[in-house]
Amino acid sequence: MRKLVSSSLPKLPSPEMAAAEGGVALALGGWWEEVNGSPAWQDGAFFSLSAAYALVSAVALVQLIRIQLRVPEFGWTTQKVFHLMNFIVNGVRAVVFGLHAHVFLFQTKVYTLVLLELPGLLFFSTYTLLVLFWAEIYHQAKNLPTGKLRIIYIAVNSFIYVIQVCIWIYLGITDNPLVELVCKIFISVISFIALLGFLIYGGRLFFMLRRFPIESKGRRKKLYEVGTVTAICFTCFLIRCIVVAVSSFDTDLSLEVLDHPILDFFYYMLTEILPSALVLFILRKLPPKRVPGQYQPIR
Repeated sequence: MRKLVSSSLPKLPSPEMAAAEGGVALALGGWWEEVNGSPAWQDGAFFSLSAAYALVSAVALVQLIRIQLRVPEFGWTTQKVFHLMNFIVNGVRAVVFGLHAHVFLFQTKVYTLVLLELPGLLFFSTYTLLVLFWAEIYHQAKNLPTGKLRIIYIAVNSFIYVIQVCIWIYLGITDNPLVELVCKIFISVISFIALLGFLIYGGRLFFMLRRFPIESKGRRKKLYEVGTVTAICFTCFLIRCIVVAVSSFDTDLSLEVLDHPILDFFYYMLTEILPSALVLFILRKLPPKRVPGQYQPIR
């Protein structure tokens, strides 16, 4: 049932109130423009991002070294490759944002796009590696073939990199705004594919673990690990998908310019830095010694 509406007319704002509200909006807009155009704010935002990425990269490297010292006989396991790729992705981001004054001011914009988007592709490959690992566990538990999973992972990633490189080459030849729009939409689609992967295989593995007997060893820990990592990665790729899609059609939300430091800070903090730090913390436990059956080397 609809609620009854009072018959009394609402009070119209007085000219003084309207003027005050307009003044506040104008002041906020002026502050925002001042922040975006301030070299001090730009340096503060991007140097902070550089330091945060460097910290996460160092944590990933330390964890990789600890795992190697713990189980050197296993070779390049999925866990080791995951930490190595985290070290590379976050290290590249740290360098790029540390040199932001040069990166964002290239005369040929495609160079800026490559330096900003290539680490994003590597981030996609890094975290879909977790999807591959979970998919293999799920298929093995269900007695399903696993031989094609890695082929699919490599094929999908190779296809994405080839398409992206072709877009960059075309942009380098002809600076076409339409192709740049297609590039952003393509990145948004990639993020959507990643969140689907976490939703499907992270969800499947989570519900499969829930059906294990309560007294199963490590059941609660694995449930927490899979559920939390799935939620974190799904959320970060969802934010990336939405923000990139919206920024494709709204230049005021562009992430490839120097004069949007606050927007860039919160975008990269929410979509890469915090998720990486949380996932590395959750997966911090070292593997047990001399139990090679628990890890599958990357071939």
